Amino acid sequence: MVWFGSIQFLLPILLWTALALYGFSSLWWLLETLVLSRGWKSNSTEVWGLDDIQVRILTIDAEAVVQPTVDVIPDNVTDVRVIAEADIAIDGATVHIVPDEFTCDATNKGRAVEWARRNVECNKEYVLYLDEDTLVTEFTGLPDADFIQFTEKPIYTGSRLTYLCEVFRTGYQFEQLGFHRLSYPLYAWGGGFAIRHEIEQAIGWDVATVTEDTNLIWRAAKEYDLTYQLVDNRFRNQAPPSVKSMLNQRRRWMSGTVKDGYTLPLLYRPLQFTRVISWAFSPFVPLLAIASYLLLDTAPSVELYSLISTGLFSLLFVYMFLGVIAYQKHPILWPIFLLLTPLAVVLHAVGALWGVVLPVEEFEVTKKVTAETVEEVNESLAEGDIQDHDGTERLLRESNDEFETQVFDE
Repeated sequence: MVWFGSIQFLLPILLWTALALYGFSSLWWLLETLVLSRGWKSNSTEVWGLDDIQVRILTIDAEAVVQPTVDVIPDNVTDVRVIAEADIAIDGATVHIVPDEFTCDATNKGRAVEWARRNVECNKEYVLYLDEDTLVTEFTGLPDADFIQFTEKPIYTGSRLTYLCEVFRTGYQFEQLGFHRLSYPLYAWGGGFAIRHEIEQAIGWDVATVTEDTNLIWRAAKEYDLTYQLVDNRFRNQAPPSVKSMLNQRRRWMSGTVKDGYTLPLLYRPLQFTRVISWAFSPFVPLLAIASYLLLDTAPSVELYSLISTGLFSLLFVYMFLGVIAYQKHPILWPIFLLLTPLAVVLHAVGALWGVVLPVEEFEVTKKVTAETVEEVNESLAEGDIQDHDGTERLLRESNDEFETQVFDE
């Protein structure tokens, strides 16, 4: 039959194409992490002090979440602004309310930061943006770069599954070590980054997007010979409190990545495309090896395909291992996290796949919990630790949190 012969001819091509797309993205990650990462600290000397920075914290109306965020900001930062959409009272910061009548092309969070860009006075060299739940750690100044990205370390908030996925994601983000060698850093974490005020003023936020932070850095890189510096301070933000909220968050991230791809130059778009494929379809990598045995005709093809697909699957465990290292977990816990890697891969990818198939157009805020809840579920934290400057040291360690205690108890 002609149709059967066509299927036999096309299936190997499709299998090798899928493997090539995923493999290219994986090799690029290895290149970034092992090669391009060299010298990432070379320009990390702090040149600008805390008095050269204006901090802006974005929220809708989460007063109980924002207050601890302000409390842990070093006292030497004298210019702290909260950009809110409702009237809230925050000690230690000036609160600015975005007027209901303000309109621009940007929406939701982008609308708020665009209003602040136009209306909040700033005479500092840098604007440091924090999410409402970002707890700064070991923050004493900034290196001299146009865009400074702080690393993150999401804290457990009650969902063991989302926490597991955040450890996995943190390991994958080791590729950020190589971003300083790229003309276009591949993404930005809006929960902790600083940008020169002059550049932010020139570029602006007035663009319709659901991933305004990455969109900003791509547009800035297009207009400027942008210098990028990663600072590995591991600011603490919150892991999503539920799987549902995490899936919505990942869906939004992927939707913005796909929609804003036009901002990138042509040279970067194949890389972006393969990264989209590798994230959304990563759970299917083991199936490629199985399919090779069933659908490839020659033994050498099966062996080569199986070898490559197994290697790509193994890389997923490398991501998790690096995440465990970033979290400074005790070695006795490493096997537990590694064994749970397949589960983390699936959950981390479902929301991304959802964003590819059915992109979201509206910004949906990920719900945050209060400091009291964070302290309650993390046994390494005592009551009041988050509001206490000294307590932030314990936020760095987190070696005996509730997630791990429950795993061993069960």
